[in-house]
Amino acid sequence: MKYLVTGGAGFVGSNLVHRLLSDGHQVRVIDDLSTGRRDNVESAQQKVEFLFEDITSPGIAEKAVKGMDGVFHQAGIPAVPRSLIDPVGTNLANVEGTLKMLEACRKAGGIRLVYAASSSAYGNINVDEKQEDLLPDPCSPYAVQKLVGELYCKVYNNALGTEAVALRYFNVFGPRQDPKSHYAAVIPAFIRSMLQGEPPQIFGDGYQSRDFTYVDDVVSANIVAMNAPCKAMGCTYNIARGERTTLLQVLDELECVLERKANPDFLPERPGDVRHSLADTKRANEILGWQPEVSIAEGLRRTAEWIRSQE
Repeated sequence: MKYLVTGGAGFVGSNLVHRLLSDGHQVRVIDDLSTGRRDNVESAQQKVEFLFEDITSPGIAEKAVKGMDGVFHQAGIPAVPRSLIDPVGTNLANVEGTLKMLEACRKAGGIRLVYAASSSAYGNINVDEKQEDLLPDPCSPYAVQKLVGELYCKVYNNALGTEAVALRYFNVFGPRQDPKSHYAAVIPAFIRSMLQGEPPQIFGDGYQSRDFTYVDDVVSANIVAMNAPCKAMGCTYNIARGERTTLLQVLDELECVLERKANPDFLPERPGDVRHSLADTKRANEILGWQPEVSIAEGLRRTAEWIRSQE
């Protein structure tokens, strides 16, 4: 099969590229490298067709999907803080980029698209577990943008004849997630600080919790969704372990993995951050037949090993 991975030089996208290649598929990547890194796919460059393009540019989405059997849409600007600083620019990437990819898939005859959605759409809904049918309550421009992408997927699937499905990722972590980025996610930022002997920064009291999900499990969810029956399309699925972990618990685990103390700095909470996040994964388990396999402890060990190898 021939697959397009948008944002294929990014974190999740590059892990997906390597998995698809190992499974024997042909892969085309489109990425403008605004947030992705070419070295994420450097070892696969001889096997991958790489388009250094912006998917929002005229005609580029159509060029990218030509001849493909399916599209994994991972491209976007995945940062709540950045969306607060630049809501218009991030909207262009996250909303218009998604719409253009869906329209290109429709024009190409209805190529299936698997969309990287975000648990940030739930916001601070006060429930024990976040289930897909809850009314969203986004707290940031990023969350709004990713939710709009979900809705476009549903409409294209139900009304415009283009199979599409949305996977709501919950706090993905793992190798190839840039620990040096100004908008680095919390786990790689924690690991890099501790390896450098610096105090990791916690915005808030550390008791805020997340449903951390290892990247290999997210990649598997994408592949399962691409191969799911037609009746599974047009829906949104939570992709997570279904476990709640506080930031302080992450640091406790990292102290064991890295064999050093964390001694974090506590800073004021950031606007747009969600207090607690825990997924109900029944829909993905029962309809897609997907189950996470990598524990938080094992995921942290693998992630720390990779970051160490990059230093």
